[in-house]
Amino acid sequence: MREMMKLTFWYTLFAIVATLANIGSQDITTRLYQGRFDITLSVLVGTAVGLLVKYILDKKYIFKYRVANLAHDTRTFLLYISMGIITTLIFWGFEFTFEYLFETKALRYLGGVIGLCIGYVVKYQLDKRYVFTGMQPG
Repeated sequence: MREMMKLTFWYTLFAIVATLANIGSQDITTRLYQGRFDITLSVLVGTAVGLLVKYILDKKYIFKYRVANLAHDTRTFLLYISMGIITTLIFWGFEFTFEYLFETKALRYLGGVIGLCIGYVVKYQLDKRYVFTGMQPG
């Protein structure tokens, strides 16, 4: 029970860090570019940054997963991304719906945060079952 609480704490903390990286990079992107597709670009940039941050933290600290080499790490990351497609759609659905309904940056970000929270709960289960399993080197 204690280990589960510890894991939940760290997973939640890392989800917050990745969420801040995502939303922060979105905000930076919209400050640097205010063109026709600024919101779409910012969401794509935020998704990429948040995904990379979360992968590194999950792999090392949550699942304590070691890779044999760059090829193994690349395959693991691609599987991680593939499991994230559904959760990314949840996140994007909330963020774009909030943008459509409220048309304000603050509420768009709130929608993004809600979508990320839901997505991270689903993502943990997918990663535990399909990504960070099997034989590890060393």
